[in-house]
Amino acid sequence: MPIIFITGHGDIPMTVQAMKSGAVDFLPKPFDDDQLLRAIQGAIERHQEEQLKHYETESIRERIGRLTAREHEVLRYAIAGFPNKQIAFELNIAEQTVKIHRSRIMEKLRASSVTDLVRMAERIGLSPAQVS
Repeated sequence: MPIIFITGHGDIPMTVQAMKSGAVDFLPKPFDDDQLLRAIQGAIERHQEEQLKHYETESIRERIGRLTAREHEVLRYAIAGFPNKQIAFELNIAEQTVKIHRSRIMEKLRASSVTDLVRMAERIGLSPAQVS
């Protein structure tokens, strides 16, 4: 929940502490209606952006959770930049099998490129070593 800190006796250290504690704005009295309305609008917009980011992150986690164990392995190598032939060698499977797994990964994660996969992994704090 966004917080707008309003005070009649504010100073710089108090402002800094309020912002570090999560306040989205700090209004010293007296303030006019426009300042308060701008602060409220800004707080609402920031909250909506944070909610959207949270929803998108959870959606990515949920989609990654649908991958099979083998798809997780292929994903780990794919986001690390390994080509299909190298992934096949590392996993001791056929290159065509890797292509099938990558295709399913792309579909399940709704990604259009490996770059999308990397961005999704970064978004949820997932490194190639953590995917398994």
